[in-house]
Amino acid sequence: MADTTIPERIPINLVVNGERRTLEIVPWTTLLDALRDRLELSGTKKGCDHGQCGACTVLVDGRRVNSCLTLAVMKDGAEITTIEGLARDGTLHPLQQAFIDHDAFQCGYCTPGQICSAAGLLAEGHARDADEIRELMSGNLCRCGAYPNIVAAIEQAMSRS
Repeated sequence: MADTTIPERIPINLVVNGERRTLEIVPWTTLLDALRDRLELSGTKKGCDHGQCGACTVLVDGRRVNSCLTLAVMKDGAEITTIEGLARDGTLHPLQQAFIDHDAFQCGYCTPGQICSAAGLLAEGHARDADEIRELMSGNLCRCGAYPNIVAAIEQAMSRS
Protein backbone atom coordinates (compact mmCIF):
# COMPACT_ATOMS: atom_id res chain seq x y z
CA MET A 1 0.00 0.00 0.00
CA ALA A 2 1.31 3.43 -0.94
CA ASP A 3 2.14 5.94 1.76
CA THR A 4 -0.51 8.68 1.48
CA THR A 5 0.63 10.86 4.34
CA ILE A 6 1.13 14.52 3.54
CA PRO A 7 4.58 15.77 4.45
CA GLU A 8 4.53 18.33 7.21
CA ARG A 9 6.73 20.78 5.31
CA ILE A 10 7.99 20.97 1.74
CA PRO A 11 11.12 22.89 0.79
CA ILE A 12 10.72 25.41 -2.03
CA ASN A 13 13.02 27.94 -3.63
CA LEU A 14 11.79 31.30 -4.87
CA VAL A 15 13.58 34.32 -6.25
CA VAL A 16 11.72 37.15 -4.52
CA ASN A 17 12.52 40.68 -5.62
CA GLY A 18 15.84 39.45 -6.99
CA GLU A 19 16.86 37.54 -3.85
CA ARG A 20 16.92 33.74 -3.72
CA ARG A 21 14.84 32.52 -0.78
CA THR A 22 14.35 28.99 0.53
CA LEU A 23 11.27 28.16 2.57
CA GLU A 24 9.89 25.05 4.19
CA ILE A 25 6.13 25.30 4.05
CA VAL A 26 3.06 23.14 4.43
CA PRO A 27 1.60 22.22 1.03
CA TRP A 28 -1.52 24.37 1.39
CA THR A 29 0.36 27.64 2.00
CA THR A 30 -0.67 30.26 -0.52
CA LEU A 31 1.93 32.42 -2.19
CA LEU A 32 0.31 35.40 -0.45
CA ASP A 33 0.77 33.85 3.00
CA ALA A 34 4.34 32.80 2.18
CA LEU A 35 5.18 36.36 1.16
CA ARG A 36 3.45 38.07 4.08
CA ASP A 37 3.89 35.62 6.93
CA ARG A 38 7.13 33.81 6.12
CA LEU A 39 9.10 36.48 4.24
CA GLU A 40 7.60 39.47 6.07
CA LEU A 41 6.77 41.32 2.83
CA SER A 42 3.59 43.04 3.97
CA GLY A 43 3.12 45.24 0.89
CA THR A 44 1.04 42.57 -0.85
CA LYS A 45 -2.42 42.77 0.71
CA LYS A 46 -4.96 40.13 1.66
CA GLY A 47 -8.29 41.53 0.53
CA CYS A 48 -10.99 39.03 -0.27
CA ASP A 49 -8.90 35.81 -0.19
CA HIS A 50 -11.01 34.60 -3.16
CA GLY A 51 -9.21 36.16 -6.14
CA GLN A 52 -11.94 38.71 -6.72
CA CYS A 53 -10.36 42.01 -5.66
CA GLY A 54 -6.76 41.96 -6.93
CA ALA A 55 -5.22 43.41 -3.76
CA CYS A 56 -2.87 40.40 -3.66
CA THR A 57 -1.56 40.79 -7.22
CA VAL A 58 2.15 40.08 -7.67
CA LEU A 59 4.25 39.27 -10.71
CA VAL A 60 5.31 35.64 -11.16
CA ASP A 61 7.88 35.28 -13.92
CA GLY A 62 6.65 38.66 -15.16
CA ARG A 63 2.95 37.73 -15.31
CA ARG A 64 0.15 39.06 -13.10
CA VAL A 65 -1.05 36.52 -10.54
CA ASN A 66 -3.54 36.61 -7.68
CA SER A 67 -1.26 35.31 -4.95
CA CYS A 68 -4.19 34.38 -2.70
CA LEU A 69 -5.23 31.69 -5.21
CA THR A 70 -1.74 30.37 -5.91
CA LEU A 71 -0.17 27.63 -3.84
CA ALA A 72 3.43 28.54 -3.10
CA VAL A 73 4.64 24.99 -3.81
CA MET A 74 3.40 25.40 -7.39
CA LYS A 75 5.82 28.28 -7.90
CA ASP A 76 8.97 26.49 -6.75
CA GLY A 77 11.84 28.05 -8.71
CA ALA A 78 9.77 31.03 -9.91
CA GLU A 79 10.77 34.67 -9.92
CA ILE A 80 8.35 36.71 -7.80
CA THR A 81 8.13 40.50 -7.84
CA THR A 82 6.14 42.28 -5.16
CA ILE A 83 5.53 45.99 -4.67
CA GLU A 84 8.68 46.07 -2.52
CA GLY A 85 10.75 44.90 -5.47
CA LEU A 86 9.67 47.37 -8.15
CA ALA A 87 11.88 50.29 -7.15
CA ARG A 88 15.54 50.10 -8.22
CA ASP A 89 18.50 51.63 -6.41
CA GLY A 90 16.29 54.00 -4.43
CA THR A 91 14.40 55.20 -7.52
CA LEU A 92 10.70 54.54 -7.73
CA HIS A 93 9.36 52.45 -10.58
CA PRO A 94 7.70 54.73 -13.18
CA LEU A 95 4.28 53.39 -12.12
CA GLN A 96 4.95 54.15 -8.47
CA GLN A 97 5.92 57.70 -9.40
CA ALA A 98 2.91 58.06 -11.70
CA PHE A 99 0.56 56.95 -8.91
CA ILE A 100 2.02 59.71 -6.73
CA ASP A 101 1.87 62.27 -9.56
CA HIS A 102 -1.80 61.52 -10.24
CA ASP A 103 -2.88 60.95 -6.62
CA ALA A 104 -4.04 57.51 -7.76
CA PHE A 105 -4.80 56.24 -4.27
CA GLN A 106 -6.91 57.23 -1.34
CA CYS A 107 -6.80 54.71 1.47
CA GLY A 108 -3.92 52.93 -0.31
CA TYR A 109 -5.01 49.39 0.48
CA CYS A 110 -5.41 48.33 -3.16
CA THR A 111 -2.41 50.35 -4.40
CA PRO A 112 0.27 47.61 -4.27
CA GLY A 113 -1.95 45.22 -6.24
CA GLN A 114 -2.95 47.97 -8.67
CA ILE A 115 0.68 48.90 -9.32
CA CYS A 116 1.86 45.29 -9.72
CA SER A 117 -1.05 44.57 -12.03
CA ALA A 118 -0.29 47.70 -14.05
CA ALA A 119 3.38 46.65 -14.32
CA GLY A 120 2.23 43.32 -15.74
CA LEU A 121 -0.18 45.14 -18.05
CA LEU A 122 2.61 47.32 -19.44
CA ALA A 123 4.84 44.28 -19.94
CA GLU A 124 2.04 42.49 -21.82
CA GLY A 125 1.76 45.44 -24.21
CA HIS A 126 -1.93 44.92 -24.98
CA ALA A 127 -3.35 48.22 -23.72
CA ARG A 128 -3.35 51.07 -26.22
CA ASP A 129 -5.82 53.51 -24.66
CA ALA A 130 -7.79 54.31 -21.53
CA ASP A 131 -10.66 51.96 -22.42
CA GLU A 132 -8.28 49.05 -22.81
CA ILE A 133 -6.50 49.95 -19.57
CA ARG A 134 -9.85 49.91 -17.75
CA GLU A 135 -10.77 46.55 -19.29
CA LEU A 136 -7.41 44.91 -18.62
CA MET A 137 -7.27 46.26 -15.05
CA SER A 138 -10.86 45.21 -14.26
CA GLY A 139 -9.66 42.45 -11.91
CA ASN A 140 -8.29 45.06 -9.51
CA LEU A 141 -10.91 46.78 -7.40
CA CYS A 142 -10.64 50.12 -5.63
CA ARG A 143 -13.33 50.67 -3.04
CA CYS A 144 -12.45 54.36 -2.79
CA GLY A 145 -13.20 54.95 -6.46
CA ALA A 146 -9.81 56.33 -7.54
CA TYR A 147 -10.21 54.74 -10.98
CA PRO A 148 -9.83 57.92 -13.10
CA ASN A 149 -6.54 58.71 -11.34
CA ILE A 150 -5.34 55.11 -11.61
CA VAL A 151 -6.00 55.10 -15.35
CA ALA A 152 -4.24 58.47 -15.72
CA ALA A 153 -1.22 57.12 -13.82
CA ILE A 154 -1.02 54.05 -16.04
CA GLU A 155 -1.35 56.21 -19.15
CA GLN A 156 1.55 58.35 -17.92
CA ALA A 157 3.75 55.32 -17.29
CA MET A 158 2.70 53.78 -20.60
CA SER A 159 3.69 56.93 -22.49
CA ARG A 160 7.14 56.89 -20.90
CA SER A 161 7.92 53.23 -21.49
